[in-house]
Amino acid sequence: MYPELVTSHKRKAPRSWVHASFDLKMHAIHRCINNGETIKSVAEDIGYSSVAVLKWVHEYTEKGNISLMNQSDPNIPIDPKDIQSAEDIEALKVQMIEMQMEIDILKETINVLKKDPGVNQEALSNREKAVIIDALRNKYSLPKLCRKLCMSRSSYYYQETAIHAEDKYREVRIKICELFHNNYDAFGYRKIYALLKREGITLSEKVVRRIMLEERLIVKVHHRRKYNSYKGEISPAVENLINRDFHADKPNQKWLTDITEFSIEAGKVYLSPIIDCLDGMPVSWTLGTSPNARLANTMLKQAIKTLKPGEHPIVHSDRGCHYRWPEWIKILEDAKLTRSMSKKGCSPDNSACEGFFGHLKMEMFYGRNWSNSTLDDLIQAINKYMNWYRTSRIKSTLGGLSPLEYRRRIGVGV
Repeated sequence: MYPELVTSHKRKAPRSWVHASFDLKMHAIHRCINNGETIKSVAEDIGYSSVAVLKWVHEYTEKGNISLMNQSDPNIPIDPKDIQSAEDIEALKVQMIEMQMEIDILKETINVLKKDPGVNQEALSNREKAVIIDALRNKYSLPKLCRKLCMSRSSYYYQETAIHAEDKYREVRIKICELFHNNYDAFGYRKIYALLKREGITLSEKVVRRIMLEERLIVKVHHRRKYNSYKGEISPAVENLINRDFHADKPNQKWLTDITEFSIEAGKVYLSPIIDCLDGMPVSWTLGTSPNARLANTMLKQAIKTLKPGEHPIVHSDRGCHYRWPEWIKILEDAKLTRSMSKKGCSPDNSACEGFFGHLKMEMFYGRNWSNSTLDDLIQAINKYMNWYRTSRIKSTLGGLSPLEYRRRIGVGV
């Protein structure tokens, strides 16, 4: 056989495997056949695909080293030592089958189990190994596959029985899918677990998490962009009375407000809400296609109408122009409400309101196709979400209740 090459052949893969030199092909074949190295490791080392190396081995065992010559290698002599006996050829064919089985197992590991190409097959679970065996049984015998995957036949038959057994979570699996999709695809396994518990369905959080992973019920996270309404110091700022203390002991004690923007192909929509620090409930909100004074003032007037006698909450905002115009200030003074403002350019000073916008956009806006939607469609979708947030969106900080349910629980109404 050819002596092992000392120089390294590791480089970027060429455009086609046929460009490989005769010496490189023989070097790869020598390592696979004589040294017992795997096709995958040799291919990675020399910079070619496993399929290319397998093809070279196949041609060599079937036709000898002549078949490996390129037009650029016309004068390479045939070494008589390379002419194999029939017994040697048969042995090489057996090795080639083993190598092909190795590649097929790797393909199934990637395609069926969605594993990384570099996964250690010995670390696969017996269930995963059984799935691979099922995919390859029409091509290889069960004993060979079990031996290759280091799995006993009894373990395989046990996994087969378990895989094809009736799913005892079939009904609850359907219920989990419904709960996930009915709540804007926004709830992780802890909130789904809480919703199931409310309906009298008792499962561990681990089982709920496993079912959600199996059903690919994954909450998507997207980048968000903040609308900025700052137009300069158009009137004197007021003190930051909230000072990042967003805790409230009762409703209508601390209110937060801001404006956020939704941009789609049809145009832009702006949302202006009042958020109560007690439970994060949207007290009132307005929607419009322009972030003007009317948007903010109308929202504030609607919120004031919900107040009971003697209620005079602090109204905290950023330094946006909407909260520094004379009419806004007059509405607050007439209702005997107290103004509070964040520091300039300091979003953490109003982080609870920012957090509300973050949940809103992650759950109902980002990741959805709005290309065929009108501005009216978007406004209706936001209104629907805001009402859902008030009545149905459970929060762990409220003991698994929605803001409306929480207020009913503590007896303060709405």
